Amino acid sequence: MADNLIQKKGENTWYVRLAVPANVQKAIGCKVRIQSLKTGLRKEAMDARLPILATWKAEFQAVRDKRANRGTAWKENLANEAQAFSQVFRQLKIDAALGESKAPQPVNPEELLDLHRFVFNDSENGQRRRAQLDAVLTLQGHDREFAIQDLAHKLILENLGELLSHEAELSTPEAQEMQTILVNPSAFKPASPITTARLKIFRKFRESRGGTPKHVDQQVGKMERLSEFLKQEELPLNFDTVDAWLKSLDRAPATLSQYLMAGTAFWKWAKTYDPAWREEYKDKVNPFIGHELPQGGGSETAGKDREIYTRADTLKLQKAALDNGDKPLADLIALGWYTGARIEELCQLTKESVITVDGIPCFDFPRSKSKASKRVVPIHPSLLSTVDRLENATTDTFLIPAESADKYGKRSHAISKAFGRLRTAAGFSRLHVFHSFRHTVVTELIRADVPEHLAKELVGHETGSVTHDVYSKGASTAQKLAAISKLPRIPIVPETVQEKSE
Repeated sequence: MADNLIQKKGENTWYVRLAVPANVQKAIGCKVRIQSLKTGLRKEAMDARLPILATWKAEFQAVRDKRANRGTAWKENLANEAQAFSQVFRQLKIDAALGESKAPQPVNPEELLDLHRFVFNDSENGQRRRAQLDAVLTLQGHDREFAIQDLAHKLILENLGELLSHEAELSTPEAQEMQTILVNPSAFKPASPITTARLKIFRKFRESRGGTPKHVDQQVGKMERLSEFLKQEELPLNFDTVDAWLKSLDRAPATLSQYLMAGTAFWKWAKTYDPAWREEYKDKVNPFIGHELPQGGGSETAGKDREIYTRADTLKLQKAALDNGDKPLADLIALGWYTGARIEELCQLTKESVITVDGIPCFDFPRSKSKASKRVVPIHPSLLSTVDRLENATTDTFLIPAESADKYGKRSHAISKAFGRLRTAAGFSRLHVFHSFRHTVVTELIRADVPEHLAKELVGHETGSVTHDVYSKGASTAQKLAAISKLPRIPIVPETVQEKSE
């Protein structure tokens, strides 16, 4: 019956037949759909069945969509209502124990009869309920009164669950979960709405909008951490729980701000492209906005400026690197001191990056973080021999050797970690980072009376002046060489370094 056509015994008329999927049978009201096609010709029946099958399948999908769009909010609301209802019965038991029970109101016999027909009928459930009532009626005194109240509470919830399940067209698993929550409200554990499936779709969306792999990974990773927090703490997603999550992170204000931006990006996507999310949170405001972040709190370096490296500091770091037998790191430190370039910019330098402009050897830095980062910087005279050595020694055209690039193509990952360990071992604080060399170079240039706009041009910062950033072509190579040459000299790393193990 692959074509969904059948003929009933003794009839020539063709019928279209379709089994109703088990997960929608309750809502549809049957297990099989059958409809006459009013023709005895099979060819006509083949064509006539198609729109009917399409309609039925659309109905099945509509039931699934309706169920999916319910989300989990109904479970939380049900648990709250069931909890309040339980409080009422608990108070009745307390009143009875204190002798403060109110006299029962007279009950209409017809109402009792209706209750009996509905609750204590001859069905399997009705017989079970009658047996429970008979057992309760054998008790005496307060025990009997308490037991009657407990049974009444249970039967009301049981029948309420059946009624709600029918009206809401719940699936069998949903109806069973509803019954569990009604009897035991604490059984409901809020699951994080930030699911793995949602984050997978969110990732594809961000990538399709031009998000860099690293930035997308960071946003998704932050939402994964929030989701794990909500699951572990059994909390819903709202302003208060986001606030609690932020406090649990122990991060600097700037970092917390990034977490909130990631949350807002996810929220906006979900409210726009996720139908179930739109339904569940249609009356809710973005829980990631309006937070007052701590000022200078979070980490030990929060709100503090990075320290600069003095000439003595740089010599100390170079010596420590050489003592460890790490000549590439010593070379990187020298490049940082004489250029103020970012660590990844230095690790990306190749033989082709060393160019001659107006007869002056220069580094050609490609664009990285901003338009201003693309620049040509004369090589400090004290650095020329080092650059020449690195060009001759390279095996892959890169001046600074690297173990391997990370998954984002960054070559500085491993050597940046090595610098962090070296800095800590040498006694420097976390406010001393490789990026501090940029602060050092700008500071030394300004102190040497180099104009601020020229200092910014050399390290790849926008000047903030329309005249310089838009109209000016910048300083000449000779002017830039004169400026960069004002940086204090440090000793050249020797051509050979004895390994520490020797």
